[in-house]
Amino acid sequence: MDTVSGVGVVDKTVAVLRSLERGGSATLGEVQAATDLPRATAHRLLVALEHHGLVRRDDDGRFVLGLGLIALGRAASDAFPLADLARPVLVELRDRTGESVQLFVREGGGRRCLVSLQSAHGLRWIVPEGAVLPLRVGSAGRVLAGETGPDGWVASVEEREAGVASVSAPVVDEQGDVVAAVSVSGPLGRMSRRPGGRFGADVVAAAERLGAAITAP
Repeated sequence: MDTVSGVGVVDKTVAVLRSLERGGSATLGEVQAATDLPRATAHRLLVALEHHGLVRRDDDGRFVLGLGLIALGRAASDAFPLADLARPVLVELRDRTGESVQLFVREGGGRRCLVSLQSAHGLRWIVPEGAVLPLRVGSAGRVLAGETGPDGWVASVEEREAGVASVSAPVVDEQGDVVAAVSVSGPLGRMSRRPGGRFGADVVAAAERLGAAITAP
């Protein structure tokens, strides 16, 4: 595998953890195939991570993410309170629109979902919290890549997934930098092919409220 950070052992360890994040559970062979690491290297890293509580084995002996990551995630969340500030704003947006809402932040070459609130509809679009999605595909990714429409929002229709539409707006800090994207997404049948016309103003208002909250003294 190619090095990303310049520190090979860290890149390999993260690749192992990411493979379990994507797959949920895996055998040694599946981790090896997903990471393109030699079998002995994959096994050595998995055992080391298991000792640190970052990887464990389920009842079937398959490798899964360890419970030690929960504490790390909570510590990261406490140090980055954006998700807590955003949740009440997003709850109101979800209730107003009736569709699923998400908060994304840029992470490396992608975007990570910090908060995901599901629509009450049986047919809905679900993005798991913590999921990493492409940066320049989908309305939220395009917002985080620097795109903004004339009305303050960006819409996408079946851009990343067939049958799904979304509209997103940027959350801007006091320096004028885009720090997150608020998004409403759902099935094309309800969102229509013009999701911005339907929900753009609501998404922009929510993003502006969150921006005001993070810049408040």
